[in-house]
Order: sequence, then C-alpha cells, then structure tokens
Amino acid sequence: MKKNNFQDLLTSVDVLNTINGGISEPSLTVHQQADGRELHVRVPGMEKEVLQAEVHNNTLSVFYLIPITVREKVVQMPQVVYSKTIPYFVDVSGIRAEHEGQELVVHMPFNELSNGYHKKLTMDEE
Repeated sequence: MKKNNFQDLLTSVDVLNTINGGISEPSLTVHQQADGRELHVRVPGMEKEVLQAEVHNNTLSVFYLIPITVREKVVQMPQVVYSKTIPYFVDVSGIRAEHEGQELVVHMPFNELSNGYHKKLTMDEE
C-alpha cells in the first residue's frame, strides 16, 4: 500500500471514535471578505491551542492530536478537522493562522488571480 493511501486511511477511519469513546463535532465556518477568506474552527471540549494548521503540497489541513496508548507507548494520532486543496486565487505564501476567542482562525488572502485572468489573444498568421 502506498504511503499516501495509508495516511489517508488512518485519518479517515473512525478508529479514534471507537477507541476513545467518541469525539466532539467540530464547528467550521468560512467568512468571505473583499481581500480573502477566513476559516474559523472550533472543537467543543478541546482547548483552542491544540488545533494546528498546516499547508502541505497545496493542501490546507487543520487537525489536532489525540494521545492513544498502544502497548504501553503513547502514540499521537491526528484527528483531521479540515483538509482541502487551496484554490488557485489564494496567496499560499500569505496564509496565516491565529487564535481568536475560542477558535482557530486561518486567514487566506487572495492573490492577483482572484479577479479572474484576462488576456487578449492575437491570431498567428499561417
């Protein structure tokens, strides 16, 4: 099994829900603004500081780690709350995250392509 498929399987299987006795349903809201988007994430029962945001291979992921004891060893299992490909019109280098109130807020500023791309094409003579 390929490494990526195995990671996807680990994060998508509901093993943590079964082992840990259940998890809280996260709250996700996206606010559209003139200069970008904001992703607001809150997980009831979890401290906001445990939420982490990461950009990897043009994918934005928000997750937290749950400690699971396996054979007397503690293993940190990720619980993915959000994982989506970043749209072409978002400035990847400008993405930042911060804690506001009880939420993790991820700021995704737009780039110059947010207004669309327009180019007049000239016809080549044969």
